[in-house]
Amino acid sequence: MHSSTSPQRLTDRKRVAILDAAIEEFRAAGFEATSMDRIAARASVSKRTVYNHFPSKEALFAAILHQLWDASRTGHAPGYRAYEPLRAQLLELLMRKMRLLNDEAFLSLARVAIAAGIHSPERARDMVARMGEREEDLTIWIRAAAADGRLRVSDPLFSSLQLQGLVKSFAFWPQVMMGQPPLSKGEQKKVAEAAADMFLAHYASDAP
Repeated sequence: MHSSTSPQRLTDRKRVAILDAAIEEFRAAGFEATSMDRIAARASVSKRTVYNHFPSKEALFAAILHQLWDASRTGHAPGYRAYEPLRAQLLELLMRKMRLLNDEAFLSLARVAIAAGIHSPERARDMVARMGEREEDLTIWIRAAAADGRLRVSDPLFSSLQLQGLVKSFAFWPQVMMGQPPLSKGEQKKVAEAAADMFLAHYASDAP
C-alpha cells in the first residue's frame, strides 16, 4: 500500500500540475510565446521535470488535447450493437462529441492550435494527426456496422469524416473562427439528429 507521498503519486501530481499550468499558458499567451520555462515556473517544478514528462512543447500540447477529450466523456465510448436501431446508437456517439465541441477550454486551445498551424504547416499536419487519433470512435462504429451489413460503406474513415464535418460546421468552426456562442442543448440535439439522418439516408442499408 502506497503512502500519499509515494514517488508514484508525487510524479502523478507533478504531471497534473504541468498539464494545468500548460493549459493556462497556452490559452493566455498562444503556442509560439509559451515556453517550457514559463510552464515550469507556473507549475512550480523544474524545467527538467517538465521534459521528463513531455519531450517537447508539441507533445505537451497534444497531451492537453487528449486530456480534454477524455474529460469530455464518461467511460468508454459505446460500441456497435447489432440488434439496436442505428439512429439511436449514432446519436449517442454524436452527443458525446458535442460535449467536447461545447467545452470552452477545448475551443480556446483549438484556436491556439489553428494559429500555431498557420505559421507552421508541418506543425499543423502533426496537430491534425494527433487530434485525429481521438476521433476514432465513430470510425470504429461505422466499420462495425458496415461489417454487419447495416451500412453501405466502402471507406469507414472517409464517411466518418463526412459525418464529423456535418457536425463541426455548426458546433466547432463558427465558435472557433467567428466567435459564435456554443450551441445550447436543444441546438446540439438538432444538429446531431440532422447529421445522423443525412448520414443514414445515404449509407444505411436497412431501416435505421
